[in-house]
Amino acid sequence: MPEKLDVGRMPAGVAGLGLMGASITACLLSAGHPVTGVEKDPGQRSTARRRIAALLRKMGQENLLHAPVDEAMQRFRTTGDVAELGESEIVIESISENGAQKQRLIESIEDSVGRHVPIGCNTSAIPISILQKETRHPRRILGIHWAEPAHTTRFLEVICGNDTSPAVARRVLALSRHWGKEPTFLRRDIRGFITNRCFYALIREALYLVENGYATVADVDRSLRNDLGYWITFAGPFRFMDLTGLPAYATVAKDLFPELSNATEVPATLKRLAQSGAKGVSNARGFYKYRDGQAERWEKLFLDFSYRIRSLAQEYPEDIGDRPTPRRKKT
Repeated sequence: MPEKLDVGRMPAGVAGLGLMGASITACLLSAGHPVTGVEKDPGQRSTARRRIAALLRKMGQENLLHAPVDEAMQRFRTTGDVAELGESEIVIESISENGAQKQRLIESIEDSVGRHVPIGCNTSAIPISILQKETRHPRRILGIHWAEPAHTTRFLEVICGNDTSPAVARRVLALSRHWGKEPTFLRRDIRGFITNRCFYALIREALYLVENGYATVADVDRSLRNDLGYWITFAGPFRFMDLTGLPAYATVAKDLFPELSNATEVPATLKRLAQSGAKGVSNARGFYKYRDGQAERWEKLFLDFSYRIRSLAQEYPEDIGDRPTPRRKKT
Protein backbone atom coordinates (compact mmCIF):
# COMPACT_ATOMS: atom_id res chain seq x y z
CA MET A 1 0.00 0.00 0.00
CA PRO A 2 1.25 3.53 -0.74
CA GLU A 3 2.62 5.44 2.24
CA LYS A 4 0.00 7.79 3.68
CA LEU A 5 0.93 11.24 2.47
CA ASP A 6 -1.23 14.36 2.45
CA VAL A 7 -0.28 15.61 -0.99
CA GLY A 8 -2.91 18.35 -0.70
CA ARG A 9 -0.70 20.00 1.90
CA MET A 10 2.54 19.40 0.00
CA PRO A 11 3.39 22.31 -2.31
CA ALA A 12 5.29 21.21 -5.40
CA GLY A 13 7.36 23.13 -7.91
CA VAL A 14 7.98 22.45 -11.61
CA ALA A 15 10.82 24.35 -13.28
CA GLY A 16 10.27 24.41 -17.03
CA LEU A 17 6.77 24.43 -18.55
CA GLY A 18 7.39 23.04 -22.01
CA LEU A 19 5.58 20.00 -23.41
CA MET A 20 6.66 17.63 -20.64
CA GLY A 21 6.70 20.21 -17.85
CA ALA A 22 3.06 20.98 -18.61
CA SER A 23 1.99 17.32 -18.45
CA ILE A 24 4.02 16.78 -15.24
CA THR A 25 2.17 19.75 -13.76
CA ALA A 26 -1.18 18.28 -14.83
CA CYS A 27 -0.23 15.03 -13.10
CA LEU A 28 0.70 16.80 -9.85
CA LEU A 29 -2.44 18.95 -9.90
CA SER A 30 -4.63 15.90 -10.47
CA ALA A 31 -3.00 14.28 -7.42
CA GLY A 32 -3.98 17.29 -5.29
CA HIS A 33 -0.73 19.26 -5.01
CA PRO A 34 -0.60 23.04 -5.05
CA VAL A 35 1.92 23.66 -7.85
CA THR A 36 4.16 26.60 -8.72
CA GLY A 37 5.42 26.49 -12.29
CA VAL A 38 8.55 28.42 -13.26
CA GLU A 39 9.00 29.54 -16.86
CA LYS A 40 11.04 32.58 -17.91
CA ASP A 41 9.18 33.21 -21.17
CA PRO A 42 5.85 35.03 -20.44
CA GLY A 43 4.35 33.73 -23.69
CA GLN A 44 5.29 30.17 -22.77
CA ARG A 45 3.69 30.66 -19.34
CA SER A 46 0.37 31.60 -20.99
CA THR A 47 0.63 28.70 -23.43
CA ALA A 48 1.40 26.29 -20.60
CA ARG A 49 -1.58 27.43 -18.56
CA ARG A 50 -3.94 26.84 -21.49
CA ARG A 51 -2.37 23.47 -22.24
CA ILE A 52 -2.55 22.31 -18.61
CA ALA A 53 -6.21 23.32 -18.36
CA ALA A 54 -6.95 21.36 -21.54
CA LEU A 55 -5.10 18.31 -20.20
CA LEU A 56 -7.08 18.47 -16.95
CA ARG A 57 -10.39 18.75 -18.83
CA LYS A 58 -9.52 15.61 -20.78
CA MET A 59 -8.48 13.85 -17.56
CA GLY A 60 -11.88 14.75 -16.12
CA GLN A 61 -13.62 13.23 -19.14
CA GLU A 62 -11.56 10.05 -18.62
CA ASN A 63 -12.39 9.90 -14.88
CA LEU A 64 -8.75 10.54 -13.94
CA LEU A 65 -9.41 13.90 -12.27
CA HIS A 66 -11.36 13.83 -9.02
CA ALA A 67 -11.90 17.57 -8.66
CA PRO A 68 -13.37 20.27 -10.91
CA VAL A 69 -10.87 21.66 -13.42
CA ASP A 70 -11.31 25.20 -12.09
CA GLU A 71 -10.51 24.01 -8.58
CA ALA A 72 -7.37 22.25 -9.75
CA MET A 73 -6.26 25.31 -11.74
CA GLN A 74 -6.73 27.50 -8.66
CA ARG A 75 -3.93 25.47 -7.07
CA PHE A 76 -1.60 26.38 -9.94
CA ARG A 77 0.39 29.58 -10.32
CA THR A 78 3.16 30.54 -12.71
CA THR A 79 6.17 32.75 -12.28
CA GLY A 80 9.39 33.65 -14.04
CA ASP A 81 11.38 33.67 -10.79
CA VAL A 82 12.88 30.48 -9.33
CA ALA A 83 13.00 32.20 -5.93
CA GLU A 84 9.21 31.82 -5.70
CA LEU A 85 9.65 28.06 -5.25
CA GLY A 86 10.59 28.76 -1.62
CA GLU A 87 7.52 27.05 -0.12
CA SER A 88 7.83 23.92 -2.26
CA GLU A 89 8.38 20.58 -0.52
CA ILE A 90 9.44 18.86 -3.74
CA VAL A 91 10.75 20.43 -6.97
CA ILE A 92 11.02 18.84 -10.41
CA GLU A 93 13.16 20.46 -13.07
CA SER A 94 12.03 19.71 -16.60
CA ILE A 95 14.04 21.85 -18.99
CA SER A 96 15.80 20.75 -22.18
CA GLU A 97 18.29 17.85 -22.15
CA ASN A 98 21.37 20.00 -21.56
CA GLY A 99 23.54 19.05 -18.60
CA ALA A 100 25.13 22.47 -18.07
CA GLN A 101 21.77 24.26 -18.15
CA LYS A 102 20.27 21.74 -15.76
CA GLN A 103 23.17 22.19 -13.32
CA ARG A 104 22.73 25.97 -13.33
CA LEU A 105 19.00 25.59 -12.72
CA ILE A 106 19.60 23.15 -9.85
CA GLU A 107 21.96 25.68 -8.25
CA SER A 108 19.22 28.34 -8.48
CA ILE A 109 16.65 25.96 -6.98
CA GLU A 110 19.03 25.18 -4.11
CA ASP A 111 19.24 28.91 -3.41
CA SER A 112 15.45 29.04 -3.11
CA VAL A 113 14.27 25.96 -1.17
CA GLY A 114 14.98 24.30 2.15
CA ARG A 115 18.03 22.03 2.38
CA HIS A 116 15.96 18.86 2.80
CA VAL A 117 13.57 19.46 -0.14
CA PRO A 118 14.02 16.74 -2.80
CA ILE A 119 15.04 18.09 -6.21
CA GLY A 120 14.09 15.72 -9.02
CA CYS A 121 15.83 15.93 -12.40
CA ASN A 122 13.66 14.90 -15.33
CA THR A 123 16.30 13.62 -17.73
CA SER A 124 16.23 10.82 -20.28
CA ALA A 125 19.91 9.91 -20.14
CA ILE A 126 22.17 12.31 -18.22
CA PRO A 127 23.72 10.48 -15.24
CA ILE A 128 22.38 11.95 -12.00
CA SER A 129 25.86 11.80 -10.47
CA ILE A 130 26.99 14.41 -13.02
CA LEU A 131 24.09 16.71 -12.13
CA GLN A 132 24.94 16.35 -8.42
CA LYS A 133 28.41 17.81 -8.91
CA GLU A 134 28.96 21.30 -7.50
CA THR A 135 25.67 21.14 -5.54
CA ARG A 136 25.57 22.03 -1.85
CA HIS A 137 23.27 19.21 -0.79
CA PRO A 138 23.70 16.35 -3.30
CA ARG A 139 21.94 13.81 -1.06
CA ARG A 140 18.52 15.34 -1.87
CA ILE A 141 19.10 15.36 -5.65
CA LEU A 142 17.82 12.40 -7.67
CA GLY A 143 16.44 11.48 -11.06
CA ILE A 144 12.69 11.46 -11.63
CA HIS A 145 12.32 10.31 -15.24
CA TRP A 146 8.82 10.71 -16.67
CA ALA A 147 7.36 9.47 -19.95
CA GLU A 148 5.25 11.66 -22.24
CA PRO A 149 2.35 12.08 -21.74
CA ALA A 150 3.37 12.32 -18.08
CA HIS A 151 -0.18 12.74 -16.79
CA THR A 152 -1.47 9.44 -18.24
CA THR A 153 1.38 6.92 -18.26
CA ARG A 154 2.07 4.61 -15.31
CA PHE A 155 5.80 4.89 -16.01
CA LEU A 156 8.22 6.64 -13.68
CA GLU A 157 11.89 5.95 -12.98
CA VAL A 158 13.44 7.10 -9.70
CA ILE A 159 17.23 7.14 -10.00
CA CYS A 160 19.89 7.43 -7.31
CA GLY A 161 23.07 9.29 -8.12
CA ASN A 162 26.28 8.40 -6.31
CA ASP A 163 25.37 10.72 -3.43
CA THR A 164 21.56 10.42 -3.31
CA SER A 165 20.09 9.57 0.09
CA PRO A 166 18.16 6.26 -0.05
CA ALA A 167 15.63 7.79 2.35
CA VAL A 168 14.93 10.63 -0.11
CA ALA A 169 14.52 8.12 -2.94
CA ARG A 170 12.10 6.01 -0.86
CA ARG A 171 10.08 9.12 -0.06
CA VAL A 172 9.74 9.99 -3.75
CA LEU A 173 8.85 6.38 -4.61
CA ALA A 174 6.03 6.47 -2.06
CA LEU A 175 4.87 9.86 -3.34
CA SER A 176 4.83 8.67 -6.96
CA ARG A 177 2.21 6.05 -6.08
CA HIS A 178 -0.09 8.96 -5.28
CA TRP A 179 0.63 10.31 -8.75
CA GLY A 180 -0.84 7.12 -10.26
CA LYS A 181 2.54 5.59 -11.13
CA GLU A 182 4.04 2.12 -10.90
CA PRO A 183 7.55 3.43 -10.25
CA THR A 184 10.84 1.65 -10.90
CA PHE A 185 13.90 2.21 -8.74
CA LEU A 186 17.49 2.43 -9.94
CA ARG A 187 19.72 1.91 -6.95
CA ARG A 188 22.84 2.77 -8.97
CA ASP A 189 23.36 5.49 -11.54
CA ILE A 190 23.81 4.58 -15.22
CA ARG A 191 23.40 6.63 -18.39
CA GLY A 192 19.98 6.10 -19.99
CA PHE A 193 18.55 4.27 -16.96
CA ILE A 194 16.31 1.28 -17.74
CA THR A 195 13.80 2.12 -20.41
CA ASN A 196 16.03 4.27 -22.60
CA ARG A 197 18.91 1.79 -22.60
CA CYS A 198 16.50 -0.90 -23.82
CA PHE A 199 14.68 1.43 -26.23
CA TYR A 200 17.83 2.79 -27.85
CA ALA A 201 19.10 -0.73 -28.41
CA LEU A 202 15.80 -1.31 -30.25
CA ILE A 203 16.18 1.93 -32.23
CA ARG A 204 19.71 0.97 -33.28
CA GLU A 205 18.61 -2.45 -34.55
CA ALA A 206 15.52 -1.02 -36.28
CA LEU A 207 17.61 1.55 -38.15
CA TYR A 208 20.20 -1.12 -39.01
CA LEU A 209 17.46 -3.18 -40.70
CA VAL A 210 16.18 -0.16 -42.64
CA GLU A 211 19.55 1.25 -43.67
CA ASN A 212 20.75 -2.13 -44.91
CA GLY A 213 17.66 -2.79 -47.01
CA TYR A 214 16.10 -5.60 -45.01
CA ALA A 215 12.81 -3.77 -44.40
CA THR A 216 11.16 -0.36 -44.74
CA VAL A 217 10.39 2.02 -41.88
CA ALA A 218 6.70 1.10 -42.18
CA ASP A 219 7.44 -2.64 -42.13
CA VAL A 220 9.56 -2.38 -38.99
CA ASP A 221 6.87 -0.31 -37.28
CA ARG A 222 4.16 -2.74 -38.36
CA SER A 223 6.08 -5.77 -37.13
CA LEU A 224 6.81 -4.31 -33.70
CA ARG A 225 3.28 -2.95 -33.23
CA ASN A 226 1.79 -6.35 -33.93
CA ASP A 227 4.24 -8.33 -31.79
CA LEU A 228 5.68 -6.28 -28.93
CA GLY A 229 2.61 -4.06 -29.00
CA TYR A 230 0.37 -6.97 -28.07
CA TRP A 231 2.17 -8.04 -24.90
CA ILE A 232 4.48 -5.38 -23.56
CA THR A 233 1.87 -3.46 -21.57
CA PHE A 234 0.98 -6.72 -19.82
CA ALA A 235 4.48 -8.12 -19.28
CA GLY A 236 8.08 -6.92 -19.40
CA PRO A 237 10.71 -9.02 -21.22
CA PHE A 238 11.56 -11.23 -18.24
CA ARG A 239 7.93 -12.09 -17.46
CA PHE A 240 7.31 -12.63 -21.18
CA MET A 241 10.17 -15.13 -21.41
CA ASP A 242 8.67 -16.99 -18.44
CA LEU A 243 5.28 -17.01 -20.10
CA THR A 244 6.45 -18.19 -23.52
CA GLY A 245 9.10 -20.79 -22.77
CA LEU A 246 12.41 -19.62 -21.38
CA PRO A 247 14.79 -22.29 -22.84
CA ALA A 248 14.12 -21.21 -26.44
CA TYR A 249 15.49 -17.74 -25.75
CA ALA A 250 18.86 -19.11 -24.68
CA THR A 251 19.03 -21.17 -27.87
CA VAL A 252 18.11 -18.26 -30.17
CA ALA A 253 20.40 -15.80 -28.35
CA LYS A 254 23.44 -18.02 -28.96
CA ASP A 255 23.25 -17.51 -32.72
CA LEU A 256 21.45 -14.16 -32.91
CA PHE A 257 23.42 -12.01 -30.44
CA PRO A 258 26.63 -12.09 -32.52
CA GLU A 259 24.70 -10.74 -35.55
CA LEU A 260 22.94 -7.85 -33.81
CA SER A 261 24.20 -4.35 -34.53
CA ASN A 262 26.68 -3.03 -31.99
CA ALA A 263 27.43 0.23 -33.82
CA THR A 264 28.56 3.12 -31.64
CA GLU A 265 27.86 5.95 -34.13
CA VAL A 266 24.50 7.71 -34.49
CA PRO A 267 22.73 5.91 -37.39
CA ALA A 268 23.08 7.89 -40.62
CA THR A 269 19.32 8.13 -41.25
CA LEU A 270 18.60 9.53 -37.81
CA LYS A 271 21.53 11.96 -38.01
CA ARG A 272 20.47 13.20 -41.46
CA LEU A 273 16.88 13.81 -40.38
CA ALA A 274 17.90 15.64 -37.22
CA GLN A 275 20.36 17.86 -39.09
CA SER A 276 17.71 18.70 -41.71
CA GLY A 277 15.51 20.25 -39.04
CA ALA A 278 12.93 17.45 -38.93
CA LYS A 279 11.22 17.27 -35.53
CA GLY A 280 8.48 14.73 -36.21
CA VAL A 281 4.83 15.63 -35.82
CA SER A 282 5.66 18.96 -34.15
CA ASN A 283 6.75 20.35 -37.55
CA ALA A 284 5.25 17.62 -39.79
CA ARG A 285 8.69 16.33 -40.87
CA GLY A 286 10.10 12.98 -39.81
CA PHE A 287 10.50 9.36 -40.86
CA TYR A 288 7.02 9.65 -42.40
CA LYS A 289 5.57 12.32 -44.70
CA TYR A 290 2.67 14.30 -43.25
CA ARG A 291 0.17 16.25 -45.36
CA ASP A 292 -2.74 18.58 -44.62
CA GLY A 293 -3.21 18.14 -40.88
CA GLN A 294 -2.04 14.53 -40.69
CA ALA A 295 0.62 15.35 -38.08
CA GLU A 296 -1.97 17.01 -35.83
CA ARG A 297 -4.29 14.01 -36.21
CA TRP A 298 -1.49 11.58 -35.29
CA GLU A 299 -0.64 13.67 -32.22
CA LYS A 300 -4.27 13.71 -31.07
CA LEU A 301 -4.68 9.99 -31.73
CA PHE A 302 -1.57 9.26 -29.66
CA LEU A 303 -3.02 11.14 -26.70
CA ASP A 304 -6.41 9.43 -27.10
CA PHE A 305 -4.67 6.06 -27.29
CA SER A 306 -2.68 6.80 -24.13
CA TYR A 307 -5.93 7.18 -22.18
CA ARG A 308 -7.42 3.99 -23.58
CA ILE A 309 -4.30 1.92 -23.00
CA ARG A 310 -4.05 3.29 -19.46
CA SER A 311 -7.63 2.23 -18.79
CA LEU A 312 -6.88 -1.29 -20.01
CA ALA A 313 -3.54 -1.44 -18.18
CA GLN A 314 -5.20 -0.47 -14.90
CA GLU A 315 -7.07 -3.77 -15.04
CA TYR A 316 -3.70 -5.57 -15.04
CA PRO A 317 -1.47 -4.04 -12.32
CA GLU A 318 2.10 -5.29 -11.95
CA ASP A 319 1.29 -7.79 -9.18
CA ILE A 320 -2.00 -9.16 -10.51
CA GLY A 321 -0.60 -12.66 -11.06
CA ASP A 322 0.73 -12.83 -7.51
CA ARG A 323 -2.75 -12.52 -6.03
CA PRO A 324 -4.99 -15.53 -5.44
CA THR A 325 -7.99 -15.68 -7.75
CA PRO A 326 -11.06 -14.53 -5.79
CA ARG A 327 -13.49 -17.35 -5.08
CA ARG A 328 -16.88 -16.96 -6.66
CA LYS A 329 -19.80 -16.86 -4.28
CA LYS A 330 -22.22 -19.74 -4.53
CA THR A 331 -25.66 -18.75 -5.75
